[in-house]
Amino acid sequence: MIVVTGATGNVGRPLTQALADAGEQVTAVSRHAAEVPEGVRHVAADLADPASLDLAGAKALFLFPSGDSAGVIRRAADNGVRRVVLLSSLGVTTRPFGTTRIAMRELEDTLKESGLDWVVLRPGGFASNALWWAESVRTQRVVAAPFGDVGVPIIDPADIAEVAAACLLNDRHTGGTYELTGPEVVTPRQQTEAIAAALGEPVRFHELTRAEAHAGMSQLMPSELADDTLDILGAPTEAELRVSPDVETVLGRTPRAFADWATRNAPAFR
Repeated sequence: MIVVTGATGNVGRPLTQALADAGEQVTAVSRHAAEVPEGVRHVAADLADPASLDLAGAKALFLFPSGDSAGVIRRAADNGVRRVVLLSSLGVTTRPFGTTRIAMRELEDTLKESGLDWVVLRPGGFASNALWWAESVRTQRVVAAPFGDVGVPIIDPADIAEVAAACLLNDRHTGGTYELTGPEVVTPRQQTEAIAAALGEPVRFHELTRAEAHAGMSQLMPSELADDTLDILGAPTEAELRVSPDVETVLGRTPRAFADWATRNAPAFR
């Protein structure tokens, strides 16, 4: 059995489906009741309390960091889980001194020192972050974002899920650390064009100032995190601009383009 935490999220949902399609017994874990693919067992658990997570009979665990993730790793080791695939962040290496990234690095180290087989996935920005614009596109056919012509190689969460599935199912990835990006740098203006093409209708791009963007983001996240995110979006480092070969290394194909993500998710913007 394979346990997937964060099973209702942008990565966990397609990962659960991919594992079920591969014929694996899957337990999908989320904080609240949720619909899961046919044949998948769902368990509600709060990872702030690792003891609430049922790992009996599990051979592998996909760990979406939440709550007491270090405690979850220790519980996995105590319950005979053999392999853990951790969803980390590219920022662990590109901007290693932020508070959240220091904590993530410590979590990676906890996993590597646990005695378990492990794989660490370090994705960059998610294509699904474009869903932040869904309401304004639906109601006004406009995308409002800062730094319209500054981009990074954002990754489709479906690609992260496929890489995670491969790492959970194949021993050859044990001890691997994979940096996951899309196939090319994509700017917000180009994302807007891709969404418009997927809809078959014009969508206007409106460039926000950094202050305007910060004001909006601060309603959704701590001010410090908003500043940190805007630093990355406005002035990506050379490492953040790099297109990684690791998706192709694991899957044997190039990563999906943002346009593919936009086409699949067009209903969210209609």
